[in-house]
Amino acid sequence: MLERPRVVVVTGSGGTGCGRAIASRFARDGAAIVVSDIDEAGGQATVRLIEQAGGQAAFFRADVGDERAVRQLMEFAASTFGGLSVLVNNASAPHPDGEGMAGWRRSLETDLFGTIYATQWAMDAMRQCGGGSIVNISSISALWHGRLTRGGFPGYDVAKAGVIRLTTAVAKDAAKDGIRVNCLAPGWIASDGPRQYWESLTPAQRAEQGVPSKLLSTEDVAGMVVRLATDAALNGRIVVWWSEDPPRWIQWGDRGYRLAAEG
Repeated sequence: MLERPRVVVVTGSGGTGCGRAIASRFARDGAAIVVSDIDEAGGQATVRLIEQAGGQAAFFRADVGDERAVRQLMEFAASTFGGLSVLVNNASAPHPDGEGMAGWRRSLETDLFGTIYATQWAMDAMRQCGGGSIVNISSISALWHGRLTRGGFPGYDVAKAGVIRLTTAVAKDAAKDGIRVNCLAPGWIASDGPRQYWESLTPAQRAEQGVPSKLLSTEDVAGMVVRLATDAALNGRIVVWWSEDPPRWIQWGDRGYRLAAEG
């Protein structure tokens, strides 16, 4: 059974990447969208794009690392559009803001604690509406057990691993209130930065450096997010979508180390 979301909050939807594509896709399906980002100009641009296409949207500036701002974001959704049906935790700060572990702070505040704050306050709002759906965005970078090639941002990887565990940890209790919580862990996406880097490499260089031979589109990601948000049969599920493969669903109880070798 598919649900039809009425009011959707998408964090980190002021850029040109997945957040904007997700917000636009939900709007095309008839939902009212709360666009949220620390980039006010970008957020307003997303609102204009939705409105020009005949949709309904409003912008609220919020740094998800600030719990007070997150609470106000959920209150804004309720006061502006009358409730909250879906939250998409898309806001991200992947790049380190300092040397060593000190540089992890911003990623942890945004990607992990921001997702925790938003999930908590969204669940409070959804209980008042009789239920809802939360979709968390993680990354395949959370799944690596050590890299064979260079790359990655440790703080981001740690945060995104926490997002996966957050999803499975809260899903069962959330279901008691009619709230579903799912998670998408995508691979390389054709947003501006990754696409430019990918295009700068030859096919041979991509293979040598562990870079995929193709990228997911932002519309691919948006479509999967909508499915996770609207399919009432899905709860506590993690979808892993490597860029070159079809999306795959991690099974409940998966130990995560089935290829481990005896020492």
